[in-house]
Amino acid sequence: MEFKETGFMAVILGADITAYSLARSFYEEYKIKSLVVSQKQAKIISESRIIENRVIPGLDDVDFLVEKLVEIGKEFKGKKQLILMGCGDFYVRNFVDNKDVLGEYFVIPYIDKALMDEIVLKDKFYEICDKLGINYPKTYVYTCGQENDLKFDFDYPVIAKTANSALYHYAEFPGKKKVFRFYNEKDLREMLSNLEKSSYDYKFLIQDCIPGDDSNMRVLTCYCDRNSKVKFASLGHCLLEDHTPSAIGNPVAIINEVDEKIVADAAKFLEYVGYKGFANFDIKYDSRNNTYNFFEINVRLGRSNFYVTGSGFNTVKWIVDDLIYHKDLEYTVADRENLFTVVPKGIIMRYVKNPELRARVKRLWREGKISYPLYFKPDMSLKRSFYVGAAYMNQYRKYHRVEKQEREAAKRRENAVKD
Repeated sequence: MEFKETGFMAVILGADITAYSLARSFYEEYKIKSLVVSQKQAKIISESRIIENRVIPGLDDVDFLVEKLVEIGKEFKGKKQLILMGCGDFYVRNFVDNKDVLGEYFVIPYIDKALMDEIVLKDKFYEICDKLGINYPKTYVYTCGQENDLKFDFDYPVIAKTANSALYHYAEFPGKKKVFRFYNEKDLREMLSNLEKSSYDYKFLIQDCIPGDDSNMRVLTCYCDRNSKVKFASLGHCLLEDHTPSAIGNPVAIINEVDEKIVADAAKFLEYVGYKGFANFDIKYDSRNNTYNFFEINVRLGRSNFYVTGSGFNTVKWIVDDLIYHKDLEYTVADRENLFTVVPKGIIMRYVKNPELRARVKRLWREGKISYPLYFKPDMSLKRSFYVGAAYMNQYRKYHRVEKQEREAAKRRENAVKD
């Protein structure tokens, strides 16, 4: 493989598909090797030739995390500018909270603490959307530790999810999920009762369940420059999401699209709050009133970020041009159709029911307009090919297991109604 010397390097915290996607993006654009720091060894990372992998257990301790990052910063100080990137909310939150220390050694492409505290709380996010006339789902705010009447102006089924992902990360209670769907008040109250006994003490959101399957979801990635102006937008039409409880909602298949109204709403939000860096929005189409509803903002590149790079608009180039080279960026909307997937074609064709979308998948597959982030031909040694192939084919087993669980849950609900 070809490598080049540059004055900068990425330091990426994580060990999943997000970490590899970012390292691959840096290599494709600049032919550089990234330093990936992870708590455990993951073969898709450690067997890569575009990555230097350092395994450091214990990074979930904030003081230890900062200490180790400072050590890395001192190691490269005066040699390279280090771009610090996190593959999870925990890492990004602690980069931001410790900018005063880490900023001496790293370029940190994330917003400041005050703004993060304002917009990552979903109830606060919806308040801003309301002020700006941006659509979002009807929402009842449940406050832990207080009396809540659970009376709202929408019907069951409802969606329930945390308003504070950082606090929820540490909460432990029976049946914990990233996102819940409830068909009656009894089951909702049971979950909330369990939640109240955990360490979580903020707000929980009960929302109108917008009808439609995964293909009604959209993902929007935007970049705001150092002057808080939106300079890039890439919209993805989600075909299929992960259905496992711990990862539910993560897109696994996306086709790039263009929609000026969605981008305009996002830009209105981002420039109103003075955003800088990458933002990622989850959005769902509501066929009842022909609207697109914003669910939340993520203040980092998401797990499926390679849907942007794979379509020909390399994500990391915006960071480097803006924060390393200080260039004036031109406004760009990604407009190249491409299929991003982390699952085999057979899974997409089985679970995507919309015939038009299925036809587009077949056409893009036939045309070779596909991006699978873990499969990067120049980096496919025999060992890495085995691990990537195993992860790819394991998706069949995972979706079969989840499908079986969903059928059983539907049958239990049906029997409960009969009783």
